[in-house]
Parts: sequence; structure tokens; C-alpha cells
Amino acid sequence: MAESPRRPTPEAQAEQRIKEILRAADSWAKEAPGALMPAIRAVCIRLAEMVADQRHYLAPLPEPQETERRTVLTLIAEKLRSDEVAAGVEEHLKGLEELELRSTGSWATVATAQNEWITTAIRYLEGSVAKLPAGERPDSYWADDVVAGIIASARALIGVDELHARTEARYSGPIRRVAPEEEA
Repeated sequence: MAESPRRPTPEAQAEQRIKEILRAADSWAKEAPGALMPAIRAVCIRLAEMVADQRHYLAPLPEPQETERRTVLTLIAEKLRSDEVAAGVEEHLKGLEELELRSTGSWATVATAQNEWITTAIRYLEGSVAKLPAGERPDSYWADDVVAGIIASARALIGVDELHARTEARYSGPIRRVAPEEEA
């Protein structure tokens, strides 16, 4: 009988995903002037936290996968709020918080809330760019691209795919749920 490969613990999975999220932040900052690195990292941390908080939005998986997924996503969200992850970008995280960019349940379920936070993250990065000398500033759509990329990266790294989540929520269970646009 072949041995099954041992699955990492939820804690190890969360720790690995945190490292990947921080590497993604570094990657997004690579093309930008060095002065923007802390702002990009803070936006990445906050948006990844919000993506992890989508655990309440996903349709349940069969047990024990659901418990593991929920545990991993909870740990990711908690670790992204930790002092260890925030080291060096506390000022930027505080600035984002002052702009109301912090995770709440509405991020996961309300499209307008998601759009507001995306807009807030873009404005925050644009404000950071405006502090740079004119010759060092990235192009005018840079912040839009970075925020879109961060969200896509965070979803992929965390394992929360929006299309999959919506499909899963709509078709899970014995009865197919009708989308609001199909009700009319």
C-alpha cells in the first residue's frame, strides 16, 4: 500500500501563503521607485486580509475540507494583522485605516464595498506617488494596475477565486440558486 503524502498543517499552510503574499508585494513593488515599496506592501497586506475574510462568503465544502479551509483563511487574516507582518509599514497601514480601508464582512458580500476599497487603495497609492518628484513618478494608470494585480495575486495565493466562489455558492446543495438577474 502506497503512503499518502502528508498534508501540511493549517498553520503551515497559512504561514506559507503569508510568505507568498509578501513576496507578491515585493514583486509588485519591483517596477516602482523604492520609495513606494512600503505603500505597496501595506496595500497588499490589507487587500490580502480582505480576500482571506471572504471565507464567510464561500459555500461550504465537504468535511473535513471545510474546517481546514476556514481554519487556514482565518489564520491568514489573523497573521496579516500581526505586528510581525506589519513591521516597517505600520504608518501606511494606519493611513489606509484612516481612509476606512479595513476588513469588514461587507467586503466579502457587497460588490459596492469591494469597489470602494479598490478605489481607496488606488487613491492611497496615487497619493504616495504624488509625493515623489515628477521625474520619478510611474505612469498615471500605475496604481490601478498594481491594485488589480495585488487582488488577483492575493486571490490566487489564498485560493479564493471570485468566479469559483460565486459558482460554488450558486450551485451548491440540492437546489440551484437563481441569480438576481435571472429572476426577472
